Amino acid sequence: MNLGLTWSEIHPLVHLIFVDLFIRIALVIFVLIRKSKSPQTALVWVVLLMGLPVAGLMLYMLFGESRLGYFRGKRHARAVKAVDCPEVRANANPAAVAMLTDREAQIARLAEHVSDANAVQGNRLRLFGNSEEFTDSLVADIDNAQRSVHILTFIYLTDNTGHKIAEALIRAAQRGVKCRLLVDAAGSKAFVRSELHKKVKEHGVETATCLPVNPIRLLLARLDLRNHRKIAVIDGQIGYTGSNNIADAAFAVKAKFAPWVDCTVRIDGPATKELQVLFLTDWYMETREPVPDELHFQPTLHDQGLPIQIIATGPNFYVEATTQIVQACLQIAHHEIVLTTPYFVPDESTITNLCVAARRGVKTVLVVPKRNDSRMVAAASRSNYEPLLDAGVEILEFEKGLLHAKTITIDKKIAIVMSANLDRRSYQLNFECGAIIYDCDFASELRFLQQYYCEHSTPICAHEWSKRPIRHKVWETAVGLLSPLL
Repeated sequence: MNLGLTWSEIHPLVHLIFVDLFIRIALVIFVLIRKSKSPQTALVWVVLLMGLPVAGLMLYMLFGESRLGYFRGKRHARAVKAVDCPEVRANANPAAVAMLTDREAQIARLAEHVSDANAVQGNRLRLFGNSEEFTDSLVADIDNAQRSVHILTFIYLTDNTGHKIAEALIRAAQRGVKCRLLVDAAGSKAFVRSELHKKVKEHGVETATCLPVNPIRLLLARLDLRNHRKIAVIDGQIGYTGSNNIADAAFAVKAKFAPWVDCTVRIDGPATKELQVLFLTDWYMETREPVPDELHFQPTLHDQGLPIQIIATGPNFYVEATTQIVQACLQIAHHEIVLTTPYFVPDESTITNLCVAARRGVKTVLVVPKRNDSRMVAAASRSNYEPLLDAGVEILEFEKGLLHAKTITIDKKIAIVMSANLDRRSYQLNFECGAIIYDCDFASELRFLQQYYCEHSTPICAHEWSKRPIRHKVWETAVGLLSPLL
């Protein structure tokens, strides 16, 4: 059929088609080069760019790269150089270097390689599985502080817990204690604009925000890179890390999913120095303040104290750190491994190692919340259930609130308490922190807490799961395809 079009009329259209094709191919090649170490992520971006080149390019520019920002990256490098010196680390005291078994040493060497911190002994530890007890303990330690109090948190709410901590900080500052409060700009946005924040500043507490969110920074860095760490350091001797934000368990901003169920470890001993180094590095990066004197204080080493290793990850660290530590735990487990996390969107390697652990006879238990505060993350999590159930992994959904504790126990011999979720955001984007404890008694105590989570959970039956409605399968699979981007 002759449409009566001349070459001069067709030529611009042909030219436009070739230009469009060239741009799409160029974008695909760029993504394949940039994401060569993550084929699954690259595939999702390729499909998105080929199908929606304009929208895909805009999304890639916003979320495709782990861009800390050139100037902030330079500041962080200067902060690490100024703060993170061998002579101030916990293992600067030879007596603090931990003696570990061969199996423990495998995890410790890996964690040291990816996070630069050694395992150190001489630490007294206390585990908190109750948010009110954690808050009361932290307030008591702040009230007993003599030199300094440092707190870094992702979320700070102006609720009962927020006011308790604020009042304790004000009391300490009025006694002459140097108090510093560092919060994430996005996670603690409401607090930064609140009267409570204004009050603590007026009473002598120094405050700063991590990774500010503004239109100018949008052009220079990725806005959803967040500081997700939870750290408190009192007098350089006592430290806290885990999953607790400065917030009530009722968690007012998402009350319908409450209570938030958290887990944190209190450290009294040499390992606190590693938390101090992390805090001061992040503080320096945001404030450009000179390194304070607290950096050179070495905590007291306690007789009969426990060996513990602080792990830190982030976009400026080795990005495979968290996933490799989790996978190593799965590989060295002999009898049992139990993992709890609120968000389960891991990479393919973690899924594979979970399946392998179960198939080689290790009791492999995964505990997640039954009701998640993110519908898409919940669907992406459940898209992974079927291969895990087929391999024999026990999946339990916690019913007594939103299980926010991020914990791992291995054979009741090694315990991990951290801020990182088992998802790609924690693996590759967020600044995270945690602790590996090499002690049977502490691991058994954490396993007892995990047992509480298990007893208040519904087990997922493989046979029943396969019979769920088609619409659920389609939705979960569709969202699961996007999991490398979540």
